[in-house]
Amino acid sequence: MRPDTDQAALRVLDLTDELAFQGARLLVGTGADVVRIEPGTDLTPAARAHWHAGKRWVHVDGLEELDRLAAAADIVLESGPVARLRGLRADGSSRWPHAVHVVVTPFGLTGPRRDWIGDDLVLASAGGMTWLGGRPDGQPKPPPREQALQTAGAHAAIGALLAVVSGTPQLVDVSVQEAVAATLETAALTWIHAGRFPVRSAGVYEHVAHRIFEAADGYVAGGYSGSNRMWTDLLAWMAERGEAGDLLAERWQDAAFRWRQRAHVDALVQRFAAGQPAAELAAEARARSLPWAEVVPAGRLTGNPQLRDREALVTITGEGLPDGGVEDVGFPWAALPRPVVLPALHEAAPGASPWRGTGAPRVRSAGERVKSKALEGVRVLDLTWVLAGPYVTKQLGEHGADIVKIESRHRQDPTRFAPSMHLRPGSDPDDSGYFLNFNRNKRGVALNLRTEEGRRLLRGLVPHCDVVVENFSPGVLARWGMDYASLRELNPDVVLVSMAGVGQTGPWRNAVTFADTLAAMSGLSSETREPGGPPQGLTFGLGDMIAANSAVLAVLDLLARGRGGHVDLSQLEAMAAAMGPAVLEPVLDTGTPDPRTADHPNRSPDAVPHGVYPAAGGDRWVAVSVTDDAQWQALAKLADLPCADGDLRARRAREDDIDAALAAWTSGHDGHELAALLQGAGVAAAVVATGRDLVEADEQLAARGFYPLLDHPLTGPVRHEGIVARLTATPGELDRPAPLLGEHTHEVLRELLGLSDQQLAALAAEGVTE
Repeated sequence: MRPDTDQAALRVLDLTDELAFQGARLLVGTGADVVRIEPGTDLTPAARAHWHAGKRWVHVDGLEELDRLAAAADIVLESGPVARLRGLRADGSSRWPHAVHVVVTPFGLTGPRRDWIGDDLVLASAGGMTWLGGRPDGQPKPPPREQALQTAGAHAAIGALLAVVSGTPQLVDVSVQEAVAATLETAALTWIHAGRFPVRSAGVYEHVAHRIFEAADGYVAGGYSGSNRMWTDLLAWMAERGEAGDLLAERWQDAAFRWRQRAHVDALVQRFAAGQPAAELAAEARARSLPWAEVVPAGRLTGNPQLRDREALVTITGEGLPDGGVEDVGFPWAALPRPVVLPALHEAAPGASPWRGTGAPRVRSAGERVKSKALEGVRVLDLTWVLAGPYVTKQLGEHGADIVKIESRHRQDPTRFAPSMHLRPGSDPDDSGYFLNFNRNKRGVALNLRTEEGRRLLRGLVPHCDVVVENFSPGVLARWGMDYASLRELNPDVVLVSMAGVGQTGPWRNAVTFADTLAAMSGLSSETREPGGPPQGLTFGLGDMIAANSAVLAVLDLLARGRGGHVDLSQLEAMAAAMGPAVLEPVLDTGTPDPRTADHPNRSPDAVPHGVYPAAGGDRWVAVSVTDDAQWQALAKLADLPCADGDLRARRAREDDIDAALAAWTSGHDGHELAALLQGAGVAAAVVATGRDLVEADEQLAARGFYPLLDHPLTGPVRHEGIVARLTATPGELDRPAPLLGEHTHEVLRELLGLSDQQLAALAAEGVTE
């Protein structure tokens, strides 16, 4: 995919703080012309280079100058607490109604908690991420590298491009809490469908037999879920090395039996892994097409042969950087011609327009609004399964695209068919809770793609679709005559999104990947280790959602340009792009101490206190973050803490005493009441929410209707996770429950291919539509 050089770049006015830095960076990655009004000197050199490379900044003196700058922008991207926003009028409308104005706030622009504040720890806790991380015997902790804020930033960029595609300037409301709550895989869904919720497990997945194992000289991520081959080939490998133990007995061929005896299987797999160097085990696994990977630190990403072969890194050059620049993680897809070289954030020339072009902004109202939803009139052929791909088409569908989902009994989506992923015991493939949530707003068509007739019908649908999304292994579509060149012959303007684990090209192109292996490859798993301890990994598919958000952005980028293209999306590249300044820190921020300890894994270099503290009740917690002296004085007065008048340096010197006193105080209070008390005093705090808290006890999510009901023919009324990017003029909607297997086969084949009842009956008799 290459940018359309005949079309002016979108002009983006960047008014973001850390809540949406990632949103502005992703728009830089699409080729947008991004201008800030702040030089970023409050950031470390690594953070400034990572978040702001490719932008210019201009000094703005007062609202009048800001209004003049905004008047020339297509998109104004703004973030921060509601009280500090510059672009909202008293009535809640945008100060700049001519533009797409995206506002990212901690809890959203409406609701009883609209004025609450929070950083990554507090918002990851309020949204449910923090609860899922950490050891069972320790305090919960969020994923590393501010994933709550990065997720919100991605949704901000998605909201911006949705509005651009709609053609309607409008206000877009993104709540960080909701962005997090929509990124938890089963955390809230298990409560909705089974009345329970997952608990932290030091990285052992609840519904997939994958985890991190210790190798001879490090760690590897892997397991034996998925197709039966994943088990049989791993077992054969273990047998070759004399490490199969009793697993060669016939009873272990039963997947349900293996699941019940998982502890025993894992113990033998651990013994197998411990006898091999991590890099060698990972390389052999790739050769055997098994989903295993070495757990590597982010600092090794610049040496990754797959990323280097695909030119997926970015070189940043400019003042204050080493000669020749520094290499950083790149962008999730090749919107910019690779290799990418970006200038560091620099000041625009005084007196000149900060924008690159001279023409008028691209996004202007054409008068009467035509679309009721941003993607109305767009049709998507959905060839995906499991999580990452369905999460893409879910988002496109909730903003008005017609999603035609292809599946069958012959390619069984585990989220529909695997008992371990049904969430509720006794459910069947048509009412699996996991499948229901991520496949709403779609029409289901059953085609047996093992048959030539099934593949012929699939090709016949392509001319009627604007977008095709697939996550097959590289080469599968080409064998069916559906590679991008072939699809263009059927539909010259088609957008093809391919979502392979590491991309369609490169030395690792055939690697089999799961969420945990991609997290290991990207450096994310390595940063889940506590000081002195092993990496713990994640227990939900964060990487799937990171990749999905990237794919959505890529689709919207092409739709906004009005052109087709092939998005060769590498989930590895998407996850690497979500590592923040991790790659640059060893080069530019040398000597910065890590304040975390084994007992205090949530400490921060920028805030004291900053952690998760016990609340009243069993395993209940509240997150607290103090980022300035005023917040500290308010907290110290409430809790009678030591060092009441101390600045950050003084508080750091007494951090152990402060944490102990604060934990003693919080442990006597209800977490929900305590969070409200602290927020009322201006201190960032939130309950460390479980799935139950999110669905049943969160007044903000309830007030904003984040868990709407859809009436499913088997389950009846059931809650679903809501829409994150809230567009005011072209809002999205959940209007259709997930399809039964093949529910809309006849409807779609009649509508798009003109098949008769007799033809449909013949296809059914031949097993083509089962």
